[in-house]
Amino acid sequence: MGQPQMKPQDQSGLVNHNVRVHPEKDLLQKKDQLAWKMAEVASDSVGVDADTTDMIINRIIDNASVALASVNRGPVTTARAQALDHARSGKRGATIFGVSSKKQFSAEWATWANGTAVRELDFHDTFLAADYSHPADNIPAILAVAQQTGKDGAALLRGLATGYELHVNLVKAICLHKHKIDHIAHLAPAAAAGIGTLMGLDTDTIYQSIQQALHVSCTTRQSRKGQISSWKAFAPAHAGKLAVEAVDRCMRGEGAPSPIYEGEDSVIAWMLDGKDANYNVPLPGKGQPKRAILETYTKEHSAEYQSQALIDLAARMGKKITDWSRVKDVLIHTSHHTHYVIGTGANDPQKMDPTASRETLDHSIMYIFAVALQDGTWHHVKSYDPARAQRPDTVALWQKIRTVEDKEWTARYHSPDPNVKAFGGKVEITLDDGTKIVDELGVANAHPFGAKPFTRPDYIRKFMTLTEGIVDAAEQKRFLDTVQKLPNLSADDLFGLNVEIPEANLLVGKKGLF
Repeated sequence: MGQPQMKPQDQSGLVNHNVRVHPEKDLLQKKDQLAWKMAEVASDSVGVDADTTDMIINRIIDNASVALASVNRGPVTTARAQALDHARSGKRGATIFGVSSKKQFSAEWATWANGTAVRELDFHDTFLAADYSHPADNIPAILAVAQQTGKDGAALLRGLATGYELHVNLVKAICLHKHKIDHIAHLAPAAAAGIGTLMGLDTDTIYQSIQQALHVSCTTRQSRKGQISSWKAFAPAHAGKLAVEAVDRCMRGEGAPSPIYEGEDSVIAWMLDGKDANYNVPLPGKGQPKRAILETYTKEHSAEYQSQALIDLAARMGKKITDWSRVKDVLIHTSHHTHYVIGTGANDPQKMDPTASRETLDHSIMYIFAVALQDGTWHHVKSYDPARAQRPDTVALWQKIRTVEDKEWTARYHSPDPNVKAFGGKVEITLDDGTKIVDELGVANAHPFGAKPFTRPDYIRKFMTLTEGIVDAAEQKRFLDTVQKLPNLSADDLFGLNVEIPEANLLVGKKGLF
């Protein structure tokens, strides 16, 4: 199970902070609380490295790609319709993907609309460790606040570096899914901290904001279980909106439940590992650069990240099969997370249902592997088309696919060594005459350690591909030219990070309360 050996990111500046539950009689001081230590990182005004800057630009391009590709899908039109009713008439505001940049809206509602657009296709960046995450979900909130408050490109870079840093390091240390808490509970405090960095807030205000954001963002994982609904797209946008609102309240002098992580009735005490909890959260030391974004990876395929390597593997293995009816059995040896979240270990009958929703199919490695095996590729629209999902030979093949947890793949999934860490699996395809086709792949081709790691040209190609027929060529070029000058953009230039579509081409969402 080899993969290319590459130099891991420098971790020498990270300090592990032990986090456990304390009874109230301990009177745990602020300086000893995780939220305070996170706030100290956020208020530490260090510069942003060149390679971190380049990757932030890549991820802004990536977010725009997937947001525009989903601009007229149901959840996105709903979120946009809600946001359009919160215009900032006569006041500086934030932009909404697709809408003219001359029209500006309240930052929290722009976060809601843009965050939903970014998440809808499940096609942007990821980081997997003790828990799951899509760290680029930080971008809509931090960018919206930057636009509304008149911050420049350099300030936006610092804010995004913080959001990524804290989000990734929380995911390394604290498992939410084991307790059926949705992963947005790490996103909201990270986004609040990133906004604090952007705004140059003092440590105490950021500390209170982190605690408020966490307190209001703990939801259950039923949003990713069974018949998965459109809420999966709304969930991170909701967390970002909550983070914006938390910072606003704390800037006005309000406080938060404290200590939110370590308290006797805290999140850890009652929602996570409880009174016996013991976590070690790595954070940069004073003056250390925030480089965690370099540990994250984007998607080449529009599907759950744990399927990325298996899609590439299926495309490779499918070339050896000429008659799908001869396939007797397909067994995927993979990690605990893959088996129990998107595999047969989830025990979700919906994952085997040809009439299931797109959101459900996106979380069925059995469906995904069957289609990728037959088609040799994956498409963000065609691969989920109901006619494609219900094709008889595909349904027959799909029902023959099962997963099993393999301890070696689980160990690699959790390995702190990036040269060992893997998210793929080993596949055994048995034909009707007993012939076996066996192959394995640890990481996706587009992963930093994969066969074809994504670089700037790949992000640009993804943008051009996903926005073809949606955004005109001049607007595509203008956006790409603008975003690649991010460190030097003025406050007004940040409005150029929006991408406009002719108003007539934007679907109008249904009317609600607003």
